[in-house]
Amino acid sequence: MSQRRRSSIAARRQAHASVFAALGDETRLALLAKLSDGRRSSIAQLTEGTRITRQAITKHLRVLENAGIVNAVRHGRESLFELDPEPIAEVRQYLDQVSREWDQALSRLKSFVEPEV
Repeated sequence: MSQRRRSSIAARRQAHASVFAALGDETRLALLAKLSDGRRSSIAQLTEGTRITRQAITKHLRVLENAGIVNAVRHGRESLFELDPEPIAEVRQYLDQVSREWDQALSRLKSFVEPEV
């Protein structure tokens, strides 16, 4: 395997790991649920109805932004945040692939340990 291909695979794994890490928090999942309507939202809008401070919301949004799940767009003096579903779709494809591989491995194991009738 070439160095370039190894680097590409390592970069994809790192990207997947950062998405999983970002999704591993209840507050960030709630933010994604709010952003899933497709509209851009300000920090004030995302804070509405919660007991979480704007500062805490901002920190969570930065984690999501660093994972590529959320994009910030400047609108005048404030930042508006929007969901980018592509990284989540890539992780889902990865999980589907892992699931298929496990199904194949389990099928091979089953055929090995169970006698044919």
